[in-house]
Amino acid sequence: MSFDEGLAQRVREALGSRRRVTERRMFGGLAFLLDGKMFVGISGAKLMARVGATRYQDALGLPHVREMDFTGKPMKGYVYVDSPGLTQDSELAAWVKWCANYVAELPPKVAK
Repeated sequence: MSFDEGLAQRVREALGSRRRVTERRMFGGLAFLLDGKMFVGISGAKLMARVGATRYQDALGLPHVREMDFTGKPMKGYVYVDSPGLTQDSELAAWVKWCANYVAELPPKVAK
């Protein structure tokens, strides 16, 4: 599956000058990582958003948001935001900020 290049560019613009962000092709799409931890990704024309377990139900209550069912079972803490929920740059920027702030608070990844 490919990903929406226009949406990828909009995510880059929403990130602005935020440091320590990398991009990686994953899940047949594109993932954005902060310090090696995925916080948003693009699959087709939808945003994969890592909102965390504590705010997962809050996210599901928002318009155009649904469970991220990538492997056949829902992934707790992750949601899909369908393209109608991303039409305004401010909507996309809010998701990017929410998810980046969430992973910024996670403990550092441990090298294996």
